[in-house]
Amino acid sequence: MAETAAPTESAAPAAAAAAARPVKPDEAEFQKALEKAEKEHKDVMARFNAVKAKIELAQPKGKDGAPSPVQKQRQELIAQLNEIRKKQAGGKSSRTSKQEQIKRLDEQLRSRISEQKAARGKVPFKSAEDLDRHLQRLEDQVNGGMMKLVDEKKALAEITNLKKVRKTFAQFDGQEQQIAEVRAQIKQIKDSLDDPAAKALSERYNALQAQLDALKAEQDGVYQNLSSLRDERSRLHAEQRTTFDAIRKLKDTYYSQKKAFAAHEREARAKAWERKQAERERIERERRKERAQRLLAEASDPAYLDEIRRARSLLHFFDPTSPLPPPAATTTGGAAGAAAAAAAGKTATNGSNGTLSAQATRKVDDAGLKGMRLVRKEDRDDDYLPAAKKSGGKKNKKNNNNHNGEAAGSTGTTTSSKGFNVPPSVIEDCASMGLNPPASAADVADVVEKIKAKLAHWEADQTAQTQRNVEKAKKEIEKLEKEEEAQEAAGANGTASDKKKPAAAAVAADDKDVAEATTALKDASLEETKGAEKTTDATTKEANEEVKA
Repeated sequence: MAETAAPTESAAPAAAAAAARPVKPDEAEFQKALEKAEKEHKDVMARFNAVKAKIELAQPKGKDGAPSPVQKQRQELIAQLNEIRKKQAGGKSSRTSKQEQIKRLDEQLRSRISEQKAARGKVPFKSAEDLDRHLQRLEDQVNGGMMKLVDEKKALAEITNLKKVRKTFAQFDGQEQQIAEVRAQIKQIKDSLDDPAAKALSERYNALQAQLDALKAEQDGVYQNLSSLRDERSRLHAEQRTTFDAIRKLKDTYYSQKKAFAAHEREARAKAWERKQAERERIERERRKERAQRLLAEASDPAYLDEIRRARSLLHFFDPTSPLPPPAATTTGGAAGAAAAAAAGKTATNGSNGTLSAQATRKVDDAGLKGMRLVRKEDRDDDYLPAAKKSGGKKNKKNNNNHNGEAAGSTGTTTSSKGFNVPPSVIEDCASMGLNPPASAADVADVVEKIKAKLAHWEADQTAQTQRNVEKAKKEIEKLEKEEEAQEAAGANGTASDKKKPAAAAVAADDKDVAEATTALKDASLEETKGAEKTTDATTKEANEEVKA
């Protein structure tokens, strides 16, 4: 039961945290709902404004005592109509006289047309051409001589009468011309009456009058349904307030959820950043603590270890009766000790990397060997020279000597004129201690005394120097701790932007301080070797010149 209850108890806080976490609102759903609500509100407002405009038609004055928009429009229409009437009144007298003249000419035209119609009714022919064709036909019949005497007399009498009627058609042409002149006068007077400006004024007057009539008819309809329109206005006003409140509530809900979600995300990011910052600070504290411990451990090591080990190695090399330096886990010198151990058949510790150096060569039992023993190149007489091409002259001899000297200088050891061997590692150790390597066996005693003097000084001053190194390391650690406290105080009182800066700069500064402290500690143990390192090249060059000589 306990095992099953544990997951339930651990899951409860997680479920509570998930329930407390605000949900991010869906923007697409919000836009869709907002668009629908705004459309409903727009429709209600359109109906409300329409009913409100109808009610304003029946109100001659507004709430502030000023004329209502409808009343103002009606007054403007009436003013425009009156202005058009004034403009039309200026040309009314001349227009009346012209209309009377047109009326008089029109009566004259109708009388002449009626007289002409009556005269034409008496003539059996419509035109003079018809009359001329009929006369020509009668004359042809008479002239043909085929008619009876009685018919001929009738035809001649008819020809005489038709010739009289022919004169009447000439009068008809004059009457037609007079009628055309009267019509031209009437047209001219009517054209003078057709003024474009007057016509435009008349059309404008008719349009304004139509608007005024429509407005009056609408007002009459509003007066009849005024109470019902007011009830409709109240209902639509309440409806548009409801739709507006729905839009505002929808926006408030969406933006409050969005704001809460953003605040929660911001808080979560801040907490995550604080956790990471705390973790970084913890790692930095542990790293600084490790640096301080390492710094103190390095300072607690006995001083002059490398120098003493190198000096004892040189002493053992020059004086095999002296003891070898004890092996150590970490040293920096001992090349001469390795060479001395190799010559004595023992192992030695190489201080440069802390590993075992080359062991002594094995001894061969030559009791059973017969014949002449081969002599090594180093054990041959001094006058031995390898075979060389003879070219004659002193110049060739000098070149051969130089060649032999260079070959001897390129070997692993340095050989003097008396056969004294000094390995390059011994030369380097002597140079690091500020000593010149012995050029012959006679110089060995002097070099040994100098080495012993330095060794005695280092052994006597080892405890004091170690204490000084420890005190210096403690001061450096205190300095680093104060700087760390100052940085933490500055970070606690700084701005938010300063708190968000990465700790890379602080780590680099700490690394720099530790490196400076380590360098300062090493200066105490290497203060006597700085001058010797400067002369290493010169000493090596001098030894090579002696070998060549």
